[in-house]
Amino acid sequence: MTKQQQHVDGVLMKSDSGNDPQYYFKKQEAEKRLGRTLTTEEFQRDYYEGPESYSSGTSIFDPVLCELAYRWFCPDGGTILDPFAGGSVRGIVASHCNRQYVGVELRQEQVDANRSQQDIATDPQPVWHCGDSRTIDRICADVQADFLFSCPPYADLEVYSDNPSDLSTLSYSEFRSAYFEIIAKACTLLRDDRFACFVVGDVRDKKGNYYNFVGDTVEAFRAAGLNYYNEAILVTAVGSLPIRAGKQFSSSRKLGKTHQNVLVFVKGDGKRAAANCGECQFGDLDPAQEFGEVLQ
Repeated sequence: MTKQQQHVDGVLMKSDSGNDPQYYFKKQEAEKRLGRTLTTEEFQRDYYEGPESYSSGTSIFDPVLCELAYRWFCPDGGTILDPFAGGSVRGIVASHCNRQYVGVELRQEQVDANRSQQDIATDPQPVWHCGDSRTIDRICADVQADFLFSCPPYADLEVYSDNPSDLSTLSYSEFRSAYFEIIAKACTLLRDDRFACFVVGDVRDKKGNYYNFVGDTVEAFRAAGLNYYNEAILVTAVGSLPIRAGKQFSSSRKLGKTHQNVLVFVKGDGKRAAANCGECQFGDLDPAQEFGEVLQ
């Protein structure tokens, strides 16, 4: 995968986020061939063939998308709440954009990994809580968020742990119920006349049919009392997708995807929410420091 050097508030970052989801599709293909589940370590050691940048086993969130979302939909100095806080990118970018980030993540090892990269953040320092986001209303009871922003687990596309509370271990109907609950509770911590944004992509069930995860995300926010306000498409790098899709297309007629959906919602009035964001910030900023590949 081609590295993309990207500017975030005076910081030059490199993002490998473009094709990371394809890593999991390749893993699932190998598991189907073998008829059993592979651990990440086993897959990488014995079955993985592809760019090394796929094989971290952890999807890296696009820092440029992060910066744009913060500058367009969250006021300068505002508070960002993230109920699915795997990975450090969203927290570190928030600090460099002068936003206070508060994230909740189920796995202690992931929280520790996030905190281990805290030295490349600035003030305000990001905050990561370890806990089940189904209780986010209690974990973050003192938070009054100006922006709700996250990239949730894509159902069971990748199972992150064997913790029965981990949403990726659930059937889709169970996942959907927990997902709706988390969104509803997170939205109670969002101030009125403010925006929310989730980055999602549809995933297939074991028979190859879409769950309609994107549509369920829209429905979950509407059920929580928010209005569906914007949609954008994040186009990711094509990489080896044409080759892989071509091999399967004759037998499956399944099209390859190179995008994710950026869904924006508003709690209250859209015009007041826009006014609360302050002056819209556009334009490139001069890079001052290179992070290299510390964002994982």
